Amino acid sequence: MNTAKRQRLEAVGWKVTKAKEFLNLDDADMEYIETKLALTKALREQRRKHHLTQVALADQMKSSQSRIAKIEAGDPTVSVDLILRGLFAMGVKRRELAKAI
Repeated sequence: MNTAKRQRLEAVGWKVTKAKEFLNLDDADMEYIETKLALTKALREQRRKHHLTQVALADQMKSSQSRIAKIEAGDPTVSVDLILRGLFAMGVKRRELAKAI
């Protein structure tokens, strides 16, 4: 957020803070969230790299297009193991995952 916007918000009584502070998260929680988001980004990039639609990836995973959309959107109901299954279904190796996170 730029300084001018922050100052305008604070001038009218808003408190500007980070998600970590607002949600009272510890460092481990933040690492988990950031890792999960990195994996969802990697899945979306790999799907596009392989020229797959969400429907095609869903078929490979025996899932649904809406579930793939939720993965790519970072929906909190999506488990890390489902994200990993999607990446592995596209042939992504563990070494590539390490680079993604």
